[in-house]
Amino acid sequence: MTDLTIKNLFRDTSDYANKEVTLEGWVKTVRDSKTFGFIELTDGSFFKNVQIVFNDKLENFVEIAKLTISSTIKVTGTLVITENAKQPFEIQATEIVIEDLCDSDYPLQKKRHSFEYLRTIAHLRPRTNTFSAVFRIRSVAAFAIHEYFQERGYVYVHTPIITCADCEGSAEMFKLTTLNLDENLPKKDGKTDFSQDLFGRKAYITGSGQLHGETFASAFGKIYTFGPTLRSENSNTKTHANEFWMIEPEISFCDLDGLMDIEEDCLKYIVKTVMERCPEEIDFCNTFIEKGLKEKLTKILNSEFVRIDHKDAIDILKKADKEWEFQPDYGEDLAKEHEKYITEYFNGPVFVKNWPKDIKSYYMKLNSDGKTVAAVDLEVPGAGEIMGGSQREEDYEKLTTRMKEMGIATEPLYWYLDLRRFGTNIHSGFGLGFERLLMYITGIENIRDVIPYPRTPNNCD
Repeated sequence: MTDLTIKNLFRDTSDYANKEVTLEGWVKTVRDSKTFGFIELTDGSFFKNVQIVFNDKLENFVEIAKLTISSTIKVTGTLVITENAKQPFEIQATEIVIEDLCDSDYPLQKKRHSFEYLRTIAHLRPRTNTFSAVFRIRSVAAFAIHEYFQERGYVYVHTPIITCADCEGSAEMFKLTTLNLDENLPKKDGKTDFSQDLFGRKAYITGSGQLHGETFASAFGKIYTFGPTLRSENSNTKTHANEFWMIEPEISFCDLDGLMDIEEDCLKYIVKTVMERCPEEIDFCNTFIEKGLKEKLTKILNSEFVRIDHKDAIDILKKADKEWEFQPDYGEDLAKEHEKYITEYFNGPVFVKNWPKDIKSYYMKLNSDGKTVAAVDLEVPGAGEIMGGSQREEDYEKLTTRMKEMGIATEPLYWYLDLRRFGTNIHSGFGLGFERLLMYITGIENIRDVIPYPRTPNNCD
Protein backbone atom coordinates (compact mmCIF):
# COMPACT_ATOMS: atom_id res chain seq x y z
CA MET A 1 0.00 0.00 0.00
CA THR A 2 1.22 3.51 -0.85
CA ASP A 3 0.35 6.45 1.38
CA LEU A 4 0.33 8.88 -1.54
CA THR A 5 -3.00 9.41 -3.31
CA ILE A 6 -4.12 11.09 -6.50
CA LYS A 7 -6.01 13.60 -4.37
CA ASN A 8 -2.71 14.57 -2.71
CA LEU A 9 -1.19 15.25 -6.12
CA PHE A 10 -4.08 17.42 -7.31
CA ARG A 11 -4.36 19.40 -4.09
CA ASP A 12 -0.60 19.94 -3.55
CA THR A 13 0.81 19.61 -7.05
CA SER A 14 3.75 21.99 -6.57
CA ASP A 15 5.02 19.95 -3.61
CA TYR A 16 5.54 16.94 -5.87
CA ALA A 17 6.76 18.65 -9.06
CA ASN A 18 9.76 16.86 -10.64
CA LYS A 19 9.77 14.30 -7.82
CA GLU A 20 9.39 10.55 -7.96
CA VAL A 21 5.96 9.33 -6.87
CA THR A 22 4.32 5.93 -6.56
CA LEU A 23 0.60 5.26 -7.02
CA GLU A 24 -1.63 2.19 -7.01
CA GLY A 25 -4.97 2.12 -8.73
CA TRP A 26 -7.26 0.98 -11.52
CA VAL A 27 -6.97 1.63 -15.24
CA LYS A 28 -9.80 3.81 -16.57
CA THR A 29 -8.52 3.98 -20.15
CA VAL A 30 -5.37 3.09 -22.07
CA ARG A 31 -4.17 4.42 -25.44
CA ASP A 32 -0.95 3.45 -27.16
CA SER A 33 1.08 3.88 -30.33
CA LYS A 34 4.17 1.98 -31.39
CA THR A 35 6.56 3.63 -28.96
CA PHE A 36 4.50 5.27 -26.20
CA GLY A 37 1.08 5.38 -24.60
CA PHE A 38 -1.23 6.97 -22.02
CA ILE A 39 -3.13 5.52 -19.08
CA GLU A 40 -5.90 7.27 -17.17
CA LEU A 41 -5.51 6.03 -13.59
CA THR A 42 -7.85 6.29 -10.61
CA ASP A 43 -7.26 5.25 -7.02
CA GLY A 44 -10.69 6.30 -5.71
CA SER A 45 -9.36 9.22 -3.68
CA PHE A 46 -10.37 11.97 -6.12
CA PHE A 47 -12.97 12.59 -8.80
CA LYS A 48 -10.37 13.31 -11.48
CA ASN A 49 -7.96 10.75 -12.91
CA VAL A 50 -4.22 11.14 -13.32
CA GLN A 51 -2.55 10.68 -16.70
CA ILE A 52 0.32 8.19 -16.83
CA VAL A 53 2.72 8.42 -19.77
CA PHE A 54 4.66 5.24 -20.60
CA ASN A 55 7.11 4.39 -23.40
CA ASP A 56 8.85 1.41 -24.98
CA LYS A 57 11.84 1.76 -22.67
CA LEU A 58 9.79 -0.13 -20.08
CA GLU A 59 10.61 -3.84 -20.33
CA ASN A 60 6.93 -4.81 -20.11
CA PHE A 61 5.75 -2.16 -22.63
CA VAL A 62 3.84 -4.69 -24.76
CA GLU A 63 1.94 -6.05 -21.75
CA ILE A 64 1.15 -2.52 -20.52
CA ALA A 65 -0.22 -1.53 -23.92
CA LYS A 66 -2.63 -4.48 -23.72
CA LEU A 67 -4.03 -3.53 -20.31
CA THR A 68 -7.78 -3.92 -20.01
CA ILE A 69 -10.09 -1.40 -18.34
CA SER A 70 -10.18 -1.76 -14.53
CA SER A 71 -6.90 -3.70 -14.38
CA THR A 72 -4.91 -3.00 -11.22
CA ILE A 73 -1.43 -1.52 -11.52
CA LYS A 74 1.32 0.07 -9.45
CA VAL A 75 3.07 3.02 -11.07
CA THR A 76 6.33 4.72 -10.18
CA GLY A 77 7.42 7.80 -12.09
CA THR A 78 8.17 11.51 -12.11
CA LEU A 79 5.46 14.15 -11.74
CA VAL A 80 5.83 16.69 -14.55
CA ILE A 81 3.85 19.95 -14.70
CA THR A 82 1.97 20.33 -18.03
CA GLU A 83 0.87 23.96 -18.10
CA ASN A 84 -0.51 24.02 -21.65
CA ALA A 85 -2.37 20.71 -21.51
CA LYS A 86 -5.87 19.76 -20.33
CA GLN A 87 -4.45 18.19 -17.20
CA PRO A 88 -2.24 20.24 -14.83
CA PHE A 89 0.37 17.49 -14.61
CA GLU A 90 1.23 13.96 -15.69
CA ILE A 91 3.28 11.06 -14.36
CA GLN A 92 6.09 9.94 -16.64
CA ALA A 93 6.41 6.28 -15.69
CA THR A 94 9.71 4.59 -14.94
CA GLU A 95 8.06 1.39 -13.74
CA ILE A 96 4.59 -0.12 -14.07
CA VAL A 97 3.76 -3.32 -12.22
CA ILE A 98 0.64 -5.15 -13.42
CA GLU A 99 -1.00 -6.48 -10.25
CA ASP A 100 -4.16 -7.88 -11.84
CA LEU A 101 -5.49 -8.06 -15.37
CA CYS A 102 -9.26 -7.44 -15.50
CA ASP A 103 -11.37 -9.91 -17.49
CA SER A 104 -12.10 -8.70 -21.00
CA ASP A 105 -15.87 -9.09 -20.51
CA TYR A 106 -15.89 -6.30 -17.89
CA PRO A 107 -19.34 -4.67 -18.23
CA LEU A 108 -18.13 -1.04 -18.04
CA GLN A 109 -16.39 -0.19 -21.27
CA LYS A 110 -15.32 3.21 -22.60
CA LYS A 111 -18.76 4.51 -23.57
CA ARG A 112 -21.75 6.13 -21.93
CA HIS A 113 -24.13 3.66 -20.31
CA SER A 114 -27.78 4.34 -19.55
CA PHE A 115 -28.98 4.73 -15.97
CA GLU A 116 -31.32 1.78 -16.55
CA TYR A 117 -28.42 -0.49 -17.52
CA LEU A 118 -26.25 0.69 -14.64
CA ARG A 119 -29.00 -0.18 -12.15
CA THR A 120 -28.61 -3.82 -13.24
CA ILE A 121 -24.96 -3.74 -12.12
CA ALA A 122 -25.28 -1.66 -8.97
CA HIS A 123 -22.15 -3.34 -7.55
CA LEU A 124 -20.04 -1.87 -10.37
CA ARG A 125 -21.68 1.48 -11.11
CA PRO A 126 -19.72 3.44 -8.43
CA ARG A 127 -16.76 3.09 -10.84
CA THR A 128 -18.42 5.30 -13.47
CA ASN A 129 -17.84 9.06 -13.57
CA THR A 130 -21.49 9.82 -12.88
CA PHE A 131 -21.76 7.69 -9.78
CA SER A 132 -18.32 8.66 -8.59
CA ALA A 133 -19.60 12.25 -8.55
CA VAL A 134 -22.98 11.40 -7.00
CA PHE A 135 -21.65 9.26 -4.16
CA ARG A 136 -18.82 11.66 -3.31
CA ILE A 137 -21.45 14.40 -3.05
CA ARG A 138 -23.57 12.07 -0.93
CA SER A 139 -20.65 11.54 1.46
CA VAL A 140 -19.91 15.26 1.81
CA ALA A 141 -23.60 16.16 2.20
CA ALA A 142 -24.02 13.56 4.98
CA PHE A 143 -21.02 14.95 6.84
CA ALA A 144 -22.33 18.51 6.36
CA ILE A 145 -25.62 17.53 8.00
CA HIS A 146 -23.82 16.30 11.09
CA GLU A 147 -21.62 19.42 11.10
CA TYR A 148 -24.63 21.71 10.88
CA PHE A 149 -26.42 20.24 13.87
CA GLN A 150 -23.35 19.52 15.99
CA GLU A 151 -22.05 23.08 15.59
CA ARG A 152 -25.42 24.37 16.83
CA GLY A 153 -25.61 22.26 19.96
CA TYR A 154 -27.95 19.48 18.83
CA VAL A 155 -27.66 16.00 20.35
CA TYR A 156 -27.48 13.14 17.84
CA VAL A 157 -29.95 10.41 18.83
CA HIS A 158 -30.20 6.83 17.57
CA THR A 159 -33.92 6.09 17.53
CA PRO A 160 -35.13 2.46 17.35
CA ILE A 161 -35.69 0.66 14.07
CA ILE A 162 -38.12 -1.85 15.59
CA THR A 163 -41.26 -0.28 17.00
CA CYS A 164 -44.83 -0.94 18.03
CA ALA A 165 -45.67 2.75 17.59
CA ASP A 166 -47.33 4.11 14.48
CA CYS A 167 -46.09 7.52 13.33
CA GLU A 168 -47.03 7.80 9.68
CA GLY A 169 -49.55 5.00 9.22
CA SER A 170 -49.12 1.24 9.63
CA ALA A 171 -50.27 0.64 6.05
CA GLU A 172 -46.85 1.90 4.93
CA MET A 173 -44.85 0.07 7.61
CA PHE A 174 -43.09 -3.27 7.19
CA LYS A 175 -44.50 -5.82 9.61
CA LEU A 176 -41.97 -7.75 11.68
CA THR A 177 -42.50 -11.28 12.97
CA THR A 178 -40.57 -14.36 14.09
CA LEU A 179 -43.61 -16.61 13.68
CA ASN A 180 -43.04 -19.46 11.23
CA LEU A 181 -44.96 -18.48 8.12
CA ASP A 182 -44.61 -21.99 6.67
CA GLU A 183 -46.64 -23.49 9.50
CA ASN A 184 -50.11 -22.84 10.85
CA LEU A 185 -49.98 -19.46 12.53
CA PRO A 186 -51.34 -19.24 16.09
CA LYS A 187 -54.85 -17.82 16.08
CA LYS A 188 -57.03 -15.98 18.56
CA ASP A 189 -60.57 -14.91 17.69
CA GLY A 190 -59.83 -15.79 14.06
CA LYS A 191 -56.82 -13.50 13.82
CA THR A 192 -53.08 -14.11 14.11
CA ASP A 193 -52.14 -14.24 17.79
CA PHE A 194 -49.15 -11.93 18.00
CA SER A 195 -48.98 -12.42 21.77
CA GLN A 196 -46.98 -15.55 20.89
CA ASP A 197 -44.54 -13.54 18.77
CA LEU A 198 -41.14 -12.36 20.00
CA PHE A 199 -42.37 -8.99 21.29
CA GLY A 200 -45.75 -10.26 22.48
CA ARG A 201 -47.60 -7.90 20.13
CA LYS A 202 -47.57 -6.58 16.59
CA ALA A 203 -44.21 -5.06 15.67
CA TYR A 204 -43.08 -2.98 12.72
CA ILE A 205 -39.97 -1.62 11.06
CA THR A 206 -40.24 2.07 11.84
CA GLY A 207 -41.20 4.56 9.17
CA SER A 208 -39.91 7.54 11.16
CA GLY A 209 -37.83 8.32 14.21
CA GLN A 210 -39.91 11.38 15.05
CA LEU A 211 -41.95 10.15 18.01
CA HIS A 212 -38.96 8.74 19.85
CA GLY A 213 -36.98 11.82 18.86
CA GLU A 214 -39.53 14.02 20.61
CA THR A 215 -38.88 12.18 23.88
CA PHE A 216 -35.21 13.16 23.73
CA ALA A 217 -36.01 16.75 22.72
CA SER A 218 -38.00 17.01 25.95
CA ALA A 219 -34.76 16.24 27.82
CA PHE A 220 -31.97 17.76 25.70
CA GLY A 221 -33.79 20.63 24.04
CA LYS A 222 -32.44 20.13 20.51
CA ILE A 223 -31.87 16.74 18.92
CA TYR A 224 -31.63 15.20 15.47
CA THR A 225 -31.74 11.74 13.95
CA PHE A 226 -30.14 10.71 10.68
CA GLY A 227 -30.58 7.16 9.54
CA PRO A 228 -32.35 4.65 7.30
CA THR A 229 -36.13 4.66 7.01
CA LEU A 230 -38.23 1.86 5.55
CA ARG A 231 -41.74 2.11 4.14
CA SER A 232 -43.67 -0.62 2.38
CA GLU A 233 -45.67 1.42 -0.12
CA ASN A 234 -45.85 -0.26 -3.52
CA SER A 235 -44.80 2.74 -5.58
CA ASN A 236 -42.63 2.82 -8.70
CA THR A 237 -42.27 6.58 -9.13
CA LYS A 238 -38.95 8.37 -9.60
CA THR A 239 -39.15 9.88 -6.12
CA HIS A 240 -40.11 6.86 -3.99
CA ALA A 241 -38.01 4.04 -2.55
CA ASN A 242 -38.77 1.48 0.14
CA GLU A 243 -35.50 2.21 1.90
CA PHE A 244 -34.13 5.73 2.18
CA TRP A 245 -32.42 8.02 4.68
CA MET A 246 -34.08 10.75 6.73
CA ILE A 247 -32.87 13.69 8.75
CA GLU A 248 -35.33 14.47 11.56
CA PRO A 249 -34.57 17.28 14.03
CA GLU A 250 -36.85 17.99 16.99
CA ILE A 251 -36.51 21.35 18.75
CA SER A 252 -38.03 22.36 22.09
CA PHE A 253 -39.33 25.91 22.63
CA CYS A 254 -39.58 26.42 18.87
CA ASP A 255 -42.72 27.50 17.01
CA LEU A 256 -43.53 27.21 13.30
CA ASP A 257 -41.78 30.45 12.32
CA GLY A 258 -38.65 29.37 14.16
CA LEU A 259 -38.81 25.99 12.45
CA MET A 260 -38.90 27.58 9.00
CA ASP A 261 -35.86 29.66 9.92
CA ILE A 262 -33.98 26.47 10.79
CA GLU A 263 -35.10 24.62 7.66
CA GLU A 264 -33.94 27.45 5.40
CA ASP A 265 -30.62 27.82 7.20
CA CYS A 266 -29.99 24.07 7.17
CA LEU A 267 -30.69 23.65 3.46
CA LYS A 268 -28.46 26.59 2.54
CA TYR A 269 -25.65 25.26 4.73
CA ILE A 270 -25.69 21.83 3.07
CA VAL A 271 -25.81 23.23 -0.47
CA LYS A 272 -23.03 25.73 0.25
CA THR A 273 -20.82 23.07 1.83
CA VAL A 274 -21.22 20.68 -1.10
CA MET A 275 -20.47 23.41 -3.63
CA GLU A 276 -17.33 24.42 -1.74
CA ARG A 277 -16.00 20.91 -1.11
CA CYS A 278 -17.05 19.15 -4.32
CA PRO A 279 -16.30 21.69 -7.08
CA GLU A 280 -15.17 19.05 -9.59
CA GLU A 281 -18.22 16.87 -8.96
CA ILE A 282 -20.64 19.81 -9.21
CA ASP A 283 -18.96 20.91 -12.46
CA PHE A 284 -19.45 17.41 -13.85
CA CYS A 285 -23.13 17.33 -12.84
CA ASN A 286 -23.61 20.80 -14.32
CA THR A 287 -22.13 19.66 -17.65
CA PHE A 288 -23.50 16.14 -18.04
CA ILE A 289 -26.59 15.81 -15.81
CA GLU A 290 -28.42 19.14 -15.46
CA LYS A 291 -27.47 22.20 -17.46
CA GLY A 292 -27.72 25.25 -15.24
CA LEU A 293 -27.32 23.26 -12.02
CA LYS A 294 -24.72 25.61 -10.55
CA GLU A 295 -26.93 28.61 -11.28
CA LYS A 296 -29.89 26.87 -9.61
CA LEU A 297 -27.91 26.05 -6.47
CA THR A 298 -26.37 29.51 -6.29
CA LYS A 299 -29.83 31.01 -6.54
CA ILE A 300 -30.96 28.94 -3.54
CA LEU A 301 -28.13 30.40 -1.48
CA ASN A 302 -29.07 33.94 -2.43
CA SER A 303 -32.85 33.58 -2.13
CA GLU A 304 -35.09 34.63 0.71
CA PHE A 305 -37.64 31.85 0.99
CA VAL A 306 -41.26 32.97 0.56
CA ARG A 307 -43.82 31.97 3.23
CA ILE A 308 -47.51 31.59 2.33
CA ASP A 309 -50.54 29.82 3.79
CA HIS A 310 -51.92 26.75 2.03
CA LYS A 311 -55.14 28.70 1.40
CA ASP A 312 -53.23 31.49 -0.35
CA ALA A 313 -51.36 28.95 -2.48
CA ILE A 314 -54.68 27.46 -3.60
CA ASP A 315 -55.96 30.97 -4.40
CA ILE A 316 -52.96 31.52 -6.68
CA LEU A 317 -53.45 28.17 -8.39
CA LYS A 318 -57.17 28.74 -8.96
CA LYS A 319 -56.51 32.13 -10.54
CA ALA A 320 -53.81 30.74 -12.84
CA ASP A 321 -54.56 30.72 -16.55
CA LYS A 322 -53.64 27.06 -16.82
CA GLU A 323 -55.18 23.66 -17.51
CA TRP A 324 -54.64 21.38 -14.52
CA GLU A 325 -54.52 17.59 -14.56
CA PHE A 326 -55.62 17.76 -10.91
CA GLN A 327 -57.79 20.70 -9.93
CA PRO A 328 -56.42 22.58 -6.89
CA ASP A 329 -58.73 22.47 -3.89
CA TYR A 330 -58.65 24.05 -0.43
CA GLY A 331 -59.01 20.71 1.34
CA GLU A 332 -56.48 18.79 -0.73
CA ASP A 333 -52.74 18.26 -0.95
CA LEU A 334 -50.66 19.93 -3.65
CA ALA A 335 -49.93 17.85 -6.74
CA LYS A 336 -46.52 17.95 -8.43
CA GLU A 337 -47.85 20.34 -11.07
CA HIS A 338 -49.08 22.68 -8.32
CA GLU A 339 -45.72 22.63 -6.52
CA LYS A 340 -43.96 23.43 -9.79
CA TYR A 341 -46.26 26.35 -10.54
CA ILE A 342 -45.96 27.87 -7.06
CA THR A 343 -42.15 27.88 -7.17
CA GLU A 344 -42.22 29.36 -10.68
CA TYR A 345 -44.77 31.98 -9.58
CA PHE A 346 -42.47 33.20 -6.81
CA ASN A 347 -39.29 32.39 -8.78
CA GLY A 348 -37.71 30.62 -5.83
CA PRO A 349 -38.24 28.37 -2.80
CA VAL A 350 -41.60 28.60 -1.05
CA PHE A 351 -42.77 27.53 2.41
CA VAL A 352 -46.44 26.47 2.24
CA LYS A 353 -47.81 26.53 5.79
CA ASN A 354 -51.01 26.12 7.83
CA TRP A 355 -52.51 23.12 6.08
CA PRO A 356 -56.04 21.64 6.37
CA LYS A 357 -56.04 19.37 9.41
CA ASP A 358 -57.87 16.55 7.62
CA ILE A 359 -54.93 15.80 5.31
CA LYS A 360 -52.21 16.02 7.95
CA SER A 361 -51.04 13.86 10.87
CA TYR A 362 -52.52 13.70 14.35
CA TYR A 363 -49.43 15.04 16.13
CA MET A 364 -49.48 18.43 14.36
CA LYS A 365 -50.60 21.44 16.40
CA LEU A 366 -54.18 22.51 15.81
CA ASN A 367 -54.43 26.20 14.93
CA SER A 368 -56.89 28.55 16.63
CA ASP A 369 -59.28 28.37 13.65
CA GLY A 370 -59.88 24.68 14.43
CA LYS A 371 -59.57 23.86 10.71
CA THR A 372 -55.86 23.99 10.01
CA VAL A 373 -52.67 22.72 11.62
CA ALA A 374 -49.29 24.41 12.03
CA ALA A 375 -47.64 22.31 9.33
CA VAL A 376 -45.22 23.42 6.63
CA ASP A 377 -43.80 21.99 3.40
CA LEU A 378 -40.80 23.51 1.66
CA GLU A 379 -41.17 23.56 -2.11
CA VAL A 380 -38.08 24.24 -4.25
CA PRO A 381 -37.81 24.89 -8.00
CA GLY A 382 -37.27 21.76 -10.03
CA ALA A 383 -37.87 19.32 -7.17
CA GLY A 384 -41.11 20.25 -5.44
CA GLU A 385 -41.45 19.28 -1.79
CA ILE A 386 -38.08 18.66 -0.16
CA MET A 387 -38.87 19.16 3.55
CA GLY A 388 -41.97 18.64 5.65
CA GLY A 389 -42.48 19.63 9.26
CA SER A 390 -44.79 21.06 11.87
CA GLN A 391 -45.17 22.49 15.30
CA ARG A 392 -46.15 19.48 17.42
CA GLU A 393 -49.32 19.47 19.49
CA GLU A 394 -48.21 20.06 23.08
CA ASP A 395 -51.68 20.02 24.67
CA TYR A 396 -52.62 16.62 26.12
CA GLU A 397 -56.38 16.98 25.70
CA LYS A 398 -56.17 18.29 22.15
CA LEU A 399 -53.75 15.53 21.14
CA THR A 400 -55.86 12.70 22.59
CA THR A 401 -59.00 14.16 21.00
CA ARG A 402 -57.26 14.35 17.64
CA MET A 403 -56.02 10.76 17.89
CA LYS A 404 -59.52 9.50 18.68
CA GLU A 405 -60.95 11.48 15.75
CA MET A 406 -58.46 9.77 13.44
CA GLY A 407 -58.99 6.31 14.92
CA ILE A 408 -55.50 6.03 16.41
CA ALA A 409 -55.27 3.96 19.59
CA THR A 410 -53.85 5.95 22.48
CA GLU A 411 -52.82 3.02 24.69
CA PRO A 412 -49.79 1.89 22.62
CA LEU A 413 -48.60 5.51 22.59
CA TYR A 414 -49.01 6.18 26.30
CA TRP A 415 -45.34 7.14 26.52
CA TYR A 416 -45.77 9.72 23.75
CA LEU A 417 -48.77 11.20 25.54
CA ASP A 418 -46.76 11.28 28.79
CA LEU A 419 -44.64 14.03 27.24
CA ARG A 420 -47.76 16.24 27.40
CA ARG A 421 -48.35 15.36 31.07
CA PHE A 422 -44.86 15.69 32.49
CA GLY A 423 -43.51 19.13 31.59
CA THR A 424 -45.02 19.84 28.19
CA ASN A 425 -43.70 22.66 26.04
CA ILE A 426 -43.91 24.18 22.58
CA HIS A 427 -41.77 22.14 20.19
CA SER A 428 -41.39 21.57 16.47
CA GLY A 429 -39.60 19.32 14.02
CA PHE A 430 -39.18 18.47 10.37
CA GLY A 431 -38.15 15.62 8.11
CA LEU A 432 -35.71 15.97 5.24
CA GLY A 433 -35.48 13.09 2.78
CA PHE A 434 -31.76 12.74 2.15
CA GLU A 435 -32.13 11.16 -1.30
CA ARG A 436 -34.54 13.86 -2.49
CA LEU A 437 -32.05 16.46 -1.31
CA LEU A 438 -29.31 14.69 -3.28
CA MET A 439 -31.50 14.59 -6.37
CA TYR A 440 -31.86 18.34 -6.09
CA ILE A 441 -28.14 18.99 -5.52
CA THR A 442 -26.93 16.69 -8.32
CA GLY A 443 -29.72 17.08 -10.86
CA ILE A 444 -30.29 13.31 -10.92
CA GLU A 445 -33.94 12.62 -11.80
CA ASN A 446 -34.47 9.19 -10.22
CA ILE A 447 -34.08 8.34 -6.54
CA ARG A 448 -32.66 4.95 -7.57
CA ASP A 449 -29.55 6.75 -8.79
CA VAL A 450 -28.59 8.62 -5.62
CA ILE A 451 -28.62 5.65 -3.22
CA PRO A 452 -25.98 2.90 -3.41
CA TYR A 453 -28.34 -0.09 -3.53
CA PRO A 454 -31.93 1.01 -4.25
CA ARG A 455 -34.69 -0.99 -2.62
CA THR A 456 -37.88 -0.63 -4.65
CA PRO A 457 -40.75 -3.00 -5.55
CA ASN A 458 -39.32 -6.19 -7.14
CA ASN A 459 -35.75 -5.00 -6.60
CA CYS A 460 -33.74 -6.28 -3.63
CA ASP A 461 -30.49 -7.63 -5.11
